[in-house]
Amino acid sequence: MFEAITDEEQRGQVGIGTLIVFIAMVLVAAIAAGVLINTAGFLQTQAEATGEESTSQVSDRLQVVSQSGNVTDVNGSQGVDEIDFVVAKAPGAGAIDLNQVSLEMIGANGQVAFQLDELSSSVDIFTDPENTDVVLTDSSDRAEINVDLDNSTVVDYGNMGSGEQLSVTFTTASGATTTTEIRVPTTLTKDQTSVRL
Repeated sequence: MFEAITDEEQRGQVGIGTLIVFIAMVLVAAIAAGVLINTAGFLQTQAEATGEESTSQVSDRLQVVSQSGNVTDVNGSQGVDEIDFVVAKAPGAGAIDLNQVSLEMIGANGQVAFQLDELSSSVDIFTDPENTDVVLTDSSDRAEINVDLDNSTVVDYGNMGSGEQLSVTFTTASGATTTTEIRVPTTLTKDQTSVRL
């Protein structure tokens, strides 16, 4: 049934052929495994970066603590010509550089958008009175942002009269937004110098 191979040359050739095929299969498997491992590592890195950016976009936002307006005479009646915002970083947010925050206002006088660093000295951190650092790093940090509505070089929105409304949106560098509504009271008197909005 089985034939004994007595020719030594035939026995060696069959063994070498099998060995070559086996080594080739191992090499192909190793290369394929390397490609899969590299691809998996790249996908993991990309997923981590996407997760971090998504978290920043949700959590790295400002929180408006208070908002008030300066009452002045506007065309014979009382109106608001400046708005003061007191802001803090929202819970869970990282450090927020106010120079990289943009502000958009939409109201009866139209739409205006600008960067806070364009307001120059109108942004102050309460914990840093010399205004050398406008980055909110701690949850207890508060910043005052003064917006002159009639500043023709930056804002150029115009004064707000009694009963007017304004929607203000702060957008941080990571893309997180905070929107607040401003409503000027319908009754303003000449005795008022400021009003809570």
